[in-house]
Amino acid sequence: MKSYEVNFDGLVGPTHNYGGLSYGNVASQSNSQQSSNPKEAALQGLAKMKALMDMGFQQGVLAPQERPDVAALRRLGFAGSDAQVIQQAAKEAMPLLVASCSASSMWVANAATVSPSADTADGRVHFTAANLNCKYHRSIEHPTTSRVLGAMFANQHHFAHHAALPAVAQFGDEGAANHTRFCRAYGEAGVEFFVFGRSAFDTRYPAPQKYPARQTLEASQAVARLHGLREEGVVYAQQNPSVIDQGVFHNDVIAVGNGEVLFYHEDAFLETDKMLAELSSKLAKVGGKFQSVCVPRSAVTVDDAVRSYLFNSQLLSRPDGSMLLIVPEECRSNERVWHYLQGLTGAGGVIREVKVFDLKQSMQNGGGPACLRLRVALNETELAAVNPGVIMTAPLYDSLTQWVERHYRDRMTENDLADPQLLLECRAALDELTQILKLGSVYPFQIN
Repeated sequence: MKSYEVNFDGLVGPTHNYGGLSYGNVASQSNSQQSSNPKEAALQGLAKMKALMDMGFQQGVLAPQERPDVAALRRLGFAGSDAQVIQQAAKEAMPLLVASCSASSMWVANAATVSPSADTADGRVHFTAANLNCKYHRSIEHPTTSRVLGAMFANQHHFAHHAALPAVAQFGDEGAANHTRFCRAYGEAGVEFFVFGRSAFDTRYPAPQKYPARQTLEASQAVARLHGLREEGVVYAQQNPSVIDQGVFHNDVIAVGNGEVLFYHEDAFLETDKMLAELSSKLAKVGGKFQSVCVPRSAVTVDDAVRSYLFNSQLLSRPDGSMLLIVPEECRSNERVWHYLQGLTGAGGVIREVKVFDLKQSMQNGGGPACLRLRVALNETELAAVNPGVIMTAPLYDSLTQWVERHYRDRMTENDLADPQLLLECRAALDELTQILKLGSVYPFQIN
C-alpha cells in the first residue's frame, strides 16, 4: 500500500497583524506595530500550497480561527454586545484586544502532534491538540483547533483525537514544532523525535535564562503515552538552552527532519552525539538508515539561522530518493546562508535542490515555511478517509484565492482591530469557508 506525507498548510486568517505578542520570537518582537497585509499574507501561503501540489506533493489546507475571540474577552470581564465588548477592550485593555485578534493559528506546526498508524498501538493516526500554554494569544486556540481537526479527520476507524494537555506550565506543549519523525517509508514504523526545552520536575536538566522554554519533557512524554508509542520508537532530546536565549523558541527554528535525514545546526541540542547514536540505533531496528546533516556554526551562526529561518524549511522527499529544501526568501538575502546552501546542494548529498518562496508577511511575524504546515503521514486507505474538501486541488486553489480577494483587507493596524465591523467581516468569511472546505459548523458563532 502506498503511503504519503501530506502537508496541511494553515490558511492565514483575515485579522493577520503584527501585534508583537510572542516574547522570545525575534521577528515577532522586532516588527511589532507595523502595518500588515492580510490579503497578501493569505495569497502568499496559498501560492506555496499550489506550488507544492503542482510539484506532485500531497497538499491540504487547515482553516483559520474566528477572530477577534469575543468569548475570550468576555471571560476576562468585558460585557455587552459583541461590538461593546470590542470597544470596551480597545478603550481599557488594548493588549488584550490585540491578543484576541491574533491570526497565529496560521502556524499549524503548533496545532497538534501527529503520530501515524504505523507507530501507534491501536493502528490509528493519533492527534493531540497543543495547549500552547506559554502565550495567552495562542492558548485560546486549541478548542477550535480540535473541532477543525475532528472535521478533517472524522473517521474514528482510522483517526483518534486527544484533548490538549492540562493548561499549566509543567505541561507546556507546542505541537509538531518540537516533534518530527524518522522512517524508511512513511507507511512503515519509524522513530518519533520529541525535543523539549526544559523539564518541569527534574532539576538535572538546565533551562534557558532569558527566554521561556515552551516545551517540557513531561508534555512530550504525555503525548507519547496518549498515542500508544513504543519506547523503542521514541527519542527525547533537549534543546540547547543558550540557543533558546538567542531566539530559537521552537526546535523547528534550528532543525528539520524528514525520512531518514536530520538537518540541524551544530548548536541545536545538548548531548548531540548521544542523541544521534540513539536515533541511528532505533531507526536501524525498523529497517532505516539514519543520516544527519550538521550545519557548522563557522558557516552559519545561530543569529543567521534565526534571521533567515534556514531550518524553518520544508524538507521533502522526491521520487528519486533525493530531497528538496523549501526555504523563505530571507535565506537568499543572507549571504552566509545562501553560500552554505549553494555548497550543500552542489556537494552530491541527499539534499539536492533548494526552492525559494516569498512568505514575507508570515516571516515578519516569526513563521516560515515549516511553521505554516502540519505533516500527517497517511496510507492510501487513510488518505481516502480524510475529508476531501480540505485536500488541495486546482479548483480549490481557485476558490480559496477568490474567497481571499472577496473578504480580506489589504491593510491592518492596531486601530483596525478596534473596529467592530472586522468581527462581522471575519465571521462572514469563515461561514463561507466552512462551506468551501465542507467542514460543517466548527466555529463558536456557528455553534452557539
